[in-house]
Amino acid sequence: MSEDDALAFTESLIHLRQHVSPKRLEAPGPNERQLGLIFEAAAAAPDHGLLVPWRFVLIPTDRRATLGQMFADALLERDATASAEQVGDARAKALRGAVLLLCVADLAAREPDTPAHERLVSLGCAIQNMMLTAQAMGFGAGLSSGQGMASQALRRGFGLREGEIAVCFVSFGTVTSARPRRERPAPERFVTTLGRS
Repeated sequence: MSEDDALAFTESLIHLRQHVSPKRLEAPGPNERQLGLIFEAAAAAPDHGLLVPWRFVLIPTDRRATLGQMFADALLERDATASAEQVGDARAKALRGAVLLLCVADLAAREPDTPAHERLVSLGCAIQNMMLTAQAMGFGAGLSSGQGMASQALRRGFGLREGEIAVCFVSFGTVTSARPRRERPAPERFVTTLGRS
C-alpha cells in the first residue's frame, strides 16, 4: 500500500468514524453475509496466546423484548423504587439499533496466562475492526453500556460463565442523522518520548 493509499484509508475509515447513538441507527443494517464479514474482521484482532478471549451475542429482532425485560430487571435490581416510566425507558433501549450485539470478555484463568488487561485490549481491537468494517460497508456503529452491564439480570439472561463479563453492546445500522465530527485530540497530548521531558 502506498503512503497516499494509507492516508486515504485512514481519512475515509478511521478519521471519519464516529460514535452513532443506537437511536439513530435504523434498518437496514448489515445482512447475514455482511455480518459474516464483520465477524471475520473481529477474528483479525491481536490475540496474545490465541485464546479468543471474547465472544459476541447477536440479539435478533424477535428477542428484543426479552432483552428489554433484562434491562428492566437490571434497573430494578439496583433501584427498587424506579418509576414505571423509568422501567419503560429501560425496556425501550432494547429496541434501538438495526443490529445489536453484546460484547463479552472472558477473563477466567486460562493457559497460557494472558493478563486480563491484554484480553480486554484484544476485545477492543475486535470491536474496532468490526466498526471500521461496518463503516466501509456504509453503516454506522456505536457502543453503549451502563450500570446494568454488571447486573445479575444480564448475567443470567445471557448465560455468562464464571470469569466472563458483559463489557458493552455494539449497534449497527443506517445512520438517520449525523452529528458534526468531533474534534480529535492532537498526538502531542498523548505521545511522549522516553528520556525526554
